[in-house]
Amino acid sequence: MPFEAPELTITERVEMLNHSYRHHAAMPVLRDALNDPFVGRVAMVSSFGAESVVLLHFISLINPELPVLFVDTEMLFPETLEYQRDVAEKLGLTDVQVIRASQSRINSLDPFGRLHLADTDACCALRKVEPLDNALSGFDAWITGRKRFQAGTRAQLDLFENEEDKRIKINPLAHWRKKDLIDYIDNNNLPRHPLVAQGYPSIGCTPCTSKVKPGEDERAGRWRNQGKVECGIHIVDGKTTRIAQEN
Repeated sequence: MPFEAPELTITERVEMLNHSYRHHAAMPVLRDALNDPFVGRVAMVSSFGAESVVLLHFISLINPELPVLFVDTEMLFPETLEYQRDVAEKLGLTDVQVIRASQSRINSLDPFGRLHLADTDACCALRKVEPLDNALSGFDAWITGRKRFQAGTRAQLDLFENEEDKRIKINPLAHWRKKDLIDYIDNNNLPRHPLVAQGYPSIGCTPCTSKVKPGEDERAGRWRNQGKVECGIHIVDGKTTRIAQEN
């Protein structure tokens, strides 16, 4: 059963946690949160994308047995699938759970695999948002890779957030800069996603991801020329929000 702190709402727990952890660096935030009774049962959600390896490396050092949820939309780049397997093996992560939409839902809503051509929001909801929400139903909190530098809407991002009174989001890297990520990857000799060097600084599904030209926003290649800016996993005030890099 999900953890319930006696007489404390999720909002109250989040406020308390942000106060208690306000001077913590990223690694202590993650390490201590995993053992904090007011956080509860935690999973990490990772796309195994361009910068995901930083938090995955953290997990490998703190608790390599922590559940890591990886959503396979069955439309990912082959390079992403191979990278996921390689990184999990290299870092010794022992509980990577591959999450997919049920075949019955696919058969019902997208039997020909062409839903993304008509409605990208519906495709993301079917193949990513819904299966992830189901997978997270047994957890009280989940770890994300969101950071303040990614967008104006993230400028005041806290280490802990209330996810619509369902769960707590933990953002250990909230205060990190882009350079911090690059330096960490280089200093720890961590493997980079092979598509980054090919012009893909933000990597999603094959049909909806294109290369980014010099000077463009890092997410310009995601749902290019569409009004869509986010898959729907991260919500602020009931609205999907743009982030400059994925989890």
